[in-house]
Amino acid sequence: MNEQQIQQKIQDKIRSIPDFPKPGILFKDITTAIKDPQALALIIDWFYDRLKDKQIDYVVGLESRGFIFAPTLAYKLNAGFVPIRKPGKLPAQTAKVSYDLEYGSDSLEIHQDAIEKGKKVVVVDDLLATGGTAAAACELVAQLGGTVEAIAFLLELSSLGGREKLPHKPEIFSLISY
Repeated sequence: MNEQQIQQKIQDKIRSIPDFPKPGILFKDITTAIKDPQALALIIDWFYDRLKDKQIDYVVGLESRGFIFAPTLAYKLNAGFVPIRKPGKLPAQTAKVSYDLEYGSDSLEIHQDAIEKGKKVVVVDDLLATGGTAAAACELVAQLGGTVEAIAFLLELSSLGGREKLPHKPEIFSLISY
């Protein structure tokens, strides 16, 4: 199956929900894709094919939907899985980054000992929208001395310009763009 066929198969499985979480938003619900074992396998294999030659040490998954893909991808890459979470969810000492949202701000945390200096990392999440969350994750990896080799998403809302907020050195890819 070529990339265009994979994209179409996954896109056909994604449900669109109007006016969620608020009026005017067309929410792309990935749960209808990931419940299908073949679609889920295609997604994980697509990520893997782009990363298998990068000698990744850690796959960083962003809370919460990044946790769907990151551990399985880490297993396939023979890498470790590192969670990045909302504040107060990790039990040991953490590094923290705050970032701006459209209305307000938010923060992310990672364990201070999660990534050793010089280790190669891929950041994985389900969606690239405005880019704030992924940019904050890359900043956390850099604070710990890791190198972000790639940033990977299942979906990208390209009209929101999230790519422009991300570091320009790592490869950035998404399976489906809207």
